[in-house]
Amino acid sequence: MKSGSITLLKYTLIGFFLAVLSACDSPPQKRVLKESNGRINHLLVVMKNSEWQGLLGEELRQIISQPVSGLPQPEAHFEVSQVSPEHFGSMFRASRSVLQVGIGNENAFKEATDVYASPQKIITVTGNTREALQQLLKENADRMVTAFKEASLLAVRKKILKKHWDPTKMKTFQQQGFQLKIPTNYNRVEDNGDFIWYRHHLAGDHSMELLAYTAPFSVGESLDAAGIIAVRNAFGKAHIPGQLEDSYMTTEAAYKPLVREVAMGRRKAYETRGKWEVKGVYMAGPFLNYTVVDKPNNRLIVVEGFTYAPGVEKRDYMFELEAILQTLEIR
Repeated sequence: MKSGSITLLKYTLIGFFLAVLSACDSPPQKRVLKESNGRINHLLVVMKNSEWQGLLGEELRQIISQPVSGLPQPEAHFEVSQVSPEHFGSMFRASRSVLQVGIGNENAFKEATDVYASPQKIITVTGNTREALQQLLKENADRMVTAFKEASLLAVRKKILKKHWDPTKMKTFQQQGFQLKIPTNYNRVEDNGDFIWYRHHLAGDHSMELLAYTAPFSVGESLDAAGIIAVRNAFGKAHIPGQLEDSYMTTEAAYKPLVREVAMGRRKAYETRGKWEVKGVYMAGPFLNYTVVDKPNNRLIVVEGFTYAPGVEKRDYMFELEAILQTLEIR
């Protein structure tokens, strides 16, 4: 073999080995997933038709049809569609929320994220007998509802907050040291340094409203449901007037608010769901209030969303408001 050919072969082999080494050192390629689809609070159940129409399906429907807390009329957490496993093809696999249920070789409850699309939550529940599967569904009822709700909140936030007002240009947020990310389809009603009020107009005279303000609070004080409602009512009387003279927004006394302790921004907080009304005027609707105990500054930080939409379902409106309120950041 001629020396030129030997030299060419040598450099070819060197180049090949360098390419192999380079490929070994390169980080793995990130898998690109298509965007998930589905309406807000829609759940796809993958289950045999015979099981869906039988006792297992009845058990499952009781779980996923639980009503949302704090709404004037009962509304289920999810709108549900069902498809059999053999028809769970590419058209359905991009669904945002998927619940797979069936008889299998093991008793198992599994959660997976972004399997076929993003954002996506898939929960798989299997039992080696029908009785075992029913028991698993009962034991994990709250866990399933919470997991799908949190996944939907994440998806809603991602969607609606692609375009939001710059909180650094909002007077109240700058002066009070906290902020929310408010979508640009909400318009300012008030921003005076003490409180902020934004409104999203819906069809007719319906609307979705956002409020944020502070109230004094001493470290030694205790806070309970009555205290939260008292703060809310005092603010409504002072700043949210009704259409008639001496009318103002307050909390409907006949509807007992639901209060639970949560954490927001690593601070102790309370989530309150209830019904607002305008004193002296026939106007009412649901509200969601987060009251955060800000001990370093001896105050409460209150962020609230409420809607006015008589005669229509309000679950998805309140769900959007919840997604926005949970963007709260405290400096």
